[in-house]
Amino acid sequence: MKRKILSATLAALPCITFAAGEANTLDAVVVVGQRSTERFDGADVGSKRLSAQRAATSDTASLLRDIPGVSLYGAGAVSSLPAIHGMADDRVRVKLDGMDLISSCPNHMNPALSYIDPTNVGTIKVYAGITPVSVGGDSIGGTIVAETPAPEFAAAGQASLFKGEAGAFYRSNNKASGGNLAGTYATDSFNITYSGATSAADNYKAAADFKTFSATGRGTETLPLNEVGSSAYKTTNQTLGVAFKGTNHLIEAKLGLQDMPKQLYPNQRMDLLDNEQRSLNLRYLGQLAWGTLDARIYNENVKHFMEFGPDKKFAYTAGNTSQGMPMKTEGKTTGATIKANIDLSKQDILRVGGEWQQYRLNDWWPAVVGAMMMGPNDFLNINNGERNRTSLFGEWEQRLSKEWLALLGIRFERVETNAGPIRGYNTAYFPTSIVGMDMMSQKRDASNFNNANRDKTDNNWDLTALARYTANTTQDIEFGFARKVRSPNLYERYSWSTADMMAIMNNYVGDGNGYLGDVNLKPEKAHTLSATFDWHAANRDWEFKATPYYTRVTDYIDAVQWNGTTNVARSPMLTNQFVVLIYTNQSARLYGIDLSGRMPLAKTGLGELGLKGLLNYTNGKNRDTGDELYNIMPLNAKLTLTQKLGGWDNGVELVMVDAKNKVSDARNEIKTPGYSLVNLRASYSWKQARVDFGIENLFNKFYSLPLGGAYTGQGTTMGLALPWNVSVPGMGHSLYAGVNYKF
Repeated sequence: MKRKILSATLAALPCITFAAGEANTLDAVVVVGQRSTERFDGADVGSKRLSAQRAATSDTASLLRDIPGVSLYGAGAVSSLPAIHGMADDRVRVKLDGMDLISSCPNHMNPALSYIDPTNVGTIKVYAGITPVSVGGDSIGGTIVAETPAPEFAAAGQASLFKGEAGAFYRSNNKASGGNLAGTYATDSFNITYSGATSAADNYKAAADFKTFSATGRGTETLPLNEVGSSAYKTTNQTLGVAFKGTNHLIEAKLGLQDMPKQLYPNQRMDLLDNEQRSLNLRYLGQLAWGTLDARIYNENVKHFMEFGPDKKFAYTAGNTSQGMPMKTEGKTTGATIKANIDLSKQDILRVGGEWQQYRLNDWWPAVVGAMMMGPNDFLNINNGERNRTSLFGEWEQRLSKEWLALLGIRFERVETNAGPIRGYNTAYFPTSIVGMDMMSQKRDASNFNNANRDKTDNNWDLTALARYTANTTQDIEFGFARKVRSPNLYERYSWSTADMMAIMNNYVGDGNGYLGDVNLKPEKAHTLSATFDWHAANRDWEFKATPYYTRVTDYIDAVQWNGTTNVARSPMLTNQFVVLIYTNQSARLYGIDLSGRMPLAKTGLGELGLKGLLNYTNGKNRDTGDELYNIMPLNAKLTLTQKLGGWDNGVELVMVDAKNKVSDARNEIKTPGYSLVNLRASYSWKQARVDFGIENLFNKFYSLPLGGAYTGQGTTMGLALPWNVSVPGMGHSLYAGVNYKF
């Protein structure tokens, strides 16, 4: 009912006129004490860029596409996985309003950023390369910090403040549509804020035919050869916040709700057909005589359901129309954090704090009546999984002189994981004439897992040392060293079945392969050297940054091909097909460089013209095998010509991506050709209203997504016998338009 009311409200938004844009507004007041003390700060997307991108995407992670060093793993339409310098997913710490959220899905279909709509992002920052220990641990790639808008209060002398925002959008290629609504009522000490957003889309179309098969596996249903099967979605996110403010104190509570009845996946064997999330986040923030104190406690509950969506084959037994392969996951996260910024002097800041997190996971696949291969038992993929983290950190930042600023931090993390005994669909022995002695080796695999020592404890140490030298008003250099450690996630340690059918359901990288865990995996340990050279105008009218980096990872969690029949590593490796792999500790190194800059070109009768651009290069290699690391974004660049005139803010983007020829042989990763795209973007702003419109992929260029994985979006997806070497293509040309009104 709530979703129907919200959808009906949002559907009426295009009828709003802009005449109301001339109405007067009240000044907002943000609570005292929320000033940033981070002088080694992350890269901020910025409010202007956030506003410009919201009409073009419903995927919050894609808001980071203009941040140097960031690329995106293809996944569901609103759940792409951000990668920093070639490391993605759990290797990147993602905090949403201070909460560390964990994907509760064997395919990681519900990452943290999927729980916030782009229209509800207040700020989003990326700490790439060397991350201060106060920002987060249990990661080796970097940290992303996303926050909803801070609570606002009425100005002194004003009885109350009422404000809101409403918007709607449409995108032509996949007929995507949706809207957002937010409202705030506040006095000088009380705030209540609601925000909600809903969006939905059909499958998208590539610019040309990319496959030779059209069947979906459901009778006579077929898909056009240029339609990307299993790329549709529907989702609604809502947040309700209440805040109380004193002179220097803030108490805040936020309730988050997600109802996602559908998000189909073109690079996974299954689809998300229901995801319900509930989160409660309580926070205290105080400005005290000695500094600031920030304390938080949060809880999240996720219920997740996967099954074959409408483009994938549902029944695998002749005449059976009610079989499928249902998969259910329930995750519960409870956490608490406390952080104090202590002003030792005008030159010294000491940050100390601690974090505690308890995570519980159950992942089971209900038995299917009448399906011999999927019964009579429920398949227990992860049973009573546990992952508990306790951490303490200390960080000292000092202004050594006018030119020098230094930071030194140390962090300890204790990570404890465990999982209960499991069982397969059927662990009984069968006559060889039926399905073999041990159906899909479930009895053997379950026995090996249940007899293993599954209780693991990791004691991890992080260290960060950073320095910044300001040569003059136009030149800076920031450089440093970091040691970062990440413990394996529950799926990496406790996925247990070697059978093709079960292993391919445990895959969160979208390569079409199956994955098997290893209870004895060690934590990854990364050592990074990085520097940022920053040349700029004294007033920042122009700037150019170069960030070279080098990372070496011991006990890097990579994978080797596995022979489920003999239960040993496969040698020689299979090629040109999908395979089953086992996670294993090896050694890796990554290096690269990020370049970014912007400059004004001219002030003319056509407005202010400017140029901005970025270039990213990453090289990753397995030092033990000499193989390339999986899903490394090839050399890529973006150049944008901007124009501003009055309320107009326009741009022409040229996106260039090199061919991906360095691929992981172990995974039989698919190569992709290089490409270039042109995008047009325009917006016009009034005092309270804004209109955005543009064309993505202006010339309808066909291209394959370098990080989009293998296409498994239609037809028979249960098993390894799928057409191989079909990559997921990018979207053909698409017109988009959005309107946003503030009152």
